[in-house]
Amino acid sequence: MRLKTLIVGAAMASLVGSSALVSMAAAQDANYVPLFTYRTGPFASSGIPIANGMHDYFTMLNERDGGIGGVKVNVEECETGYDTKKGVECWETVKGKNPTVVGPWSTGTTLQVIPKAAVDKIPILSMAYGLSASAIGEKFPWVFNPPATYWDGLSIIFRYIGGKEGGLDKLKGKTIGFIFLESGYGREPLPLLNQLAKDYGFNVKEYSVAGKEMQDQSAQWLAVRRDRPDWMIMWGWGAMNPTAVKRASENGYPMDRFIGVWWSGGDDDARAGGQAAKGYLTLNFNGLGANYPAIQDIKKHVVDKGKSQVAVEKFAENLYNRGVYNSVLVAEAIRNAQKLSGKKVVSGEDVRRGLETLTITEARWKELGLPGFGAPITGVNCNDHNGHAPAYMQQWDGAKWVKISDWIAPMKDKVRPLLEKDADDYVTKNAGWPKRTEACDKAS
Repeated sequence: MRLKTLIVGAAMASLVGSSALVSMAAAQDANYVPLFTYRTGPFASSGIPIANGMHDYFTMLNERDGGIGGVKVNVEECETGYDTKKGVECWETVKGKNPTVVGPWSTGTTLQVIPKAAVDKIPILSMAYGLSASAIGEKFPWVFNPPATYWDGLSIIFRYIGGKEGGLDKLKGKTIGFIFLESGYGREPLPLLNQLAKDYGFNVKEYSVAGKEMQDQSAQWLAVRRDRPDWMIMWGWGAMNPTAVKRASENGYPMDRFIGVWWSGGDDDARAGGQAAKGYLTLNFNGLGANYPAIQDIKKHVVDKGKSQVAVEKFAENLYNRGVYNSVLVAEAIRNAQKLSGKKVVSGEDVRRGLETLTITEARWKELGLPGFGAPITGVNCNDHNGHAPAYMQQWDGAKWVKISDWIAPMKDKVRPLLEKDADDYVTKNAGWPKRTEACDKAS
């Protein structure tokens, strides 16, 4: 496991002599944000841009503003390789350092550390991934997954499909293909998918992709060619995504009927299919491109000064901006925690309260230099740790992603009952799961 530590935005001290003492002193006066990243392994193509975006936003805050609330952010990357065991090792490594919040960046790791969060007093931010049922704040007071759950995402996809078909009732008798990474992440949407199939009378064809098949998928796409589903939905990540896009185009599947979740929408994912990938669709919940004041500040204070690992041509691509979005949520939660606690250097317990009162209005997005970058997050509270914000559909035009829809709201009436049931099932299966004792703050 590789651990890389730096006080972002500070001048690089000499690596000899008193540098260790300088770093220790700086860390004590900073808010500690560990980043679980994977710059190596089969998922690195997705992990690298996200890691860069997360890191660069905090560096920009340190360089431009002196941190958050006048206190620097101490960023420490822990390399997981998207391996669950290494992810848990990262948790054990950072937990004694007063982390403000941990983003596991893997559904597998998230599932393993959920029971540890309340014990170690460290909130988990699994942004639009992880256990969907952790949106139920009464059962999971230390876990947060805004802006939307996987089940919200799937319901948004079906709202889009319904709009194209002339109504969800028109799906009766049709076939929906679902190609997914064989993992907790890939299987997470299946309960809602099967429920929607019952509700609307369509058939589901599942195409599971094991980790060793990510860069092949020949058998899966031959099956798709045989089954001829009316629509294809993908829950992919890493090397699976570009292979699937390439295979779909090779097998003549209509790309404007192939829809990925927001984790299947990296620029390199679509780019791999060449011009034949034109028309491929995915969900998104963050803004595209560099035309935002805060993104330009990252370029000015970080990228142009050589303080970023991002390649210039990949700056502000979709997954880079996704990393920025994640760091905005963390920074806003820290700001909330500072207000609620009256402290500048905050703890995980403080940031748990900050996440539970997280509100980012349209006006606040603009104040952050990110007008329209995300939909307002206004529904997070003690009972709801998600907010169920809308997402939009983007389409690959052969060279770049283009937003092609307005914000589409999830089917809350379909999603919430399943979330509550799943949360109850989780608690039942995990005997001795503690009841919530944490006080409930009101959003300011």
